Amino acid sequence: MLKLGLTGGIASGKSAVGEMFVKLGARLIQSDAVARELMQPGRPVYLEVVRRFGREILNADGSINRSRLAESAFGSESPRFKELNAIVHPAVIAEENNWMKNIGERDPNAIAIVEAALILEAGAAGRFDHLIVVTCQPEQRIVRYAKRLGISEGVARAEVSRRMAAQISDDEKIKAADFVIDNSGSLDATESQVQRIFATLRPQANQ
Repeated sequence: MLKLGLTGGIASGKSAVGEMFVKLGARLIQSDAVARELMQPGRPVYLEVVRRFGREILNADGSINRSRLAESAFGSESPRFKELNAIVHPAVIAEENNWMKNIGERDPNAIAIVEAALILEAGAAGRFDHLIVVTCQPEQRIVRYAKRLGISEGVARAEVSRRMAAQISDDEKIKAADFVIDNSGSLDATESQVQRIFATLRPQANQ
């Protein structure tokens, strides 16, 4: 089995690229989805996040309000993203590793992809055979983020800047990458890059 890490900055298009790999036959798990599951009420990660960040991050039904948590963790007055990551990342990585193990047992020739924004920041790149980095132009991030959340570009710009400050720069990510996908152009152009990379990696998975 071949283990791939798929990463990139906020709104770079990681999810779209991940879906393209799935269409070609790869298996995919998304760290955001894993984290959301681990932060469901009653789970150990949920309990620790609430203990550290307070009940003011909760909705009326007791679930975590991700916007309030982000404001608390990434707010300029008191950035606590490292504290949040120290709670969430180890549990997410353990879940992903278990997922990859199960995929490998069921299909030894599989290509298993973990999509995560903070692979390098978490020091977790070493568990993958290859690292794929998705990039795009800075202004495109803002436009895409605004469209995705239905917010103004001004609000999106501030949020993207805040999130990017907690991430390794694209230049550093590219240096660490085995493959780089430029998602600045059309989806067809991006898909062509994905197809080339998949064709390169498919024989490795079969060895």
